[in-house]
Amino acid sequence: MLDQLLIGVKDVLARDVVGVYVHGSLALGDFNPETSDVDFLVVTRQELLAERLPALDRLHAELRNQGFKWAVNMEGSYISRASLRRYDPHKCRHPALRCDGSFGVDGHASDWIIQRAIIREHGIILSGPPPTGLIDPVEPAGLKKAAQGILKEWWAPLLEDASRLATSEYQAYAVLTMCRCLYTIEKGLVASKPAAAMWMINTRGNEWETLIRQAMAWRRGDELNAIDETLAFVTYTLEHAGK
Repeated sequence: MLDQLLIGVKDVLARDVVGVYVHGSLALGDFNPETSDVDFLVVTRQELLAERLPALDRLHAELRNQGFKWAVNMEGSYISRASLRRYDPHKCRHPALRCDGSFGVDGHASDWIIQRAIIREHGIILSGPPPTGLIDPVEPAGLKKAAQGILKEWWAPLLEDASRLATSEYQAYAVLTMCRCLYTIEKGLVASKPAAAMWMINTRGNEWETLIRQAMAWRRGDELNAIDETLAFVTYTLEHAGK
């Protein structure tokens, strides 16, 4: 599928492609075939004009129609070389393939500071130069600030409206993300969700171990029924994020 993605991207964008990279759990070595997505980044020479986007939308639809298993569990962004260098909250809207298969221009929040660090240090090169030459180093303080920003921007509102936790999949995702945020805030490093979950269990697991292990063991089709526990863990994470 990634071979076909690369061929398709180069066919649509031609010389505008600088590089194509895989990041996320696949790059960090903790890819789970039951629960993980495939995360990719296409670096372009310039920001893509609106008229280029329908062809990319068709490309991703064709990959899904070809029956590739992971084509329906794939997310990706198209970011220009200049914008990729460092995160700028004022220039953070880029074309993106969303997890539901739709394609459009989305705002990229402060979690993209962390994504940049993963791509720079661990990204899998499908095509193009080493990402170390495209992305500035992300210092530990920047990673900590990014993790705190993720909690404030995306997770704090959950305490007012918990509708996103209606599915077991999102409950598991929330629990593992909280572990990852706490790890980054304390260590100033990036870890995969499973690695951060084990760190959490080993360091602060007495209260949360059962919930974390349930999230780690979750598979599509399982029922967690842990909305209240997940909200409590989000609250705990927010309370400890500044410490």
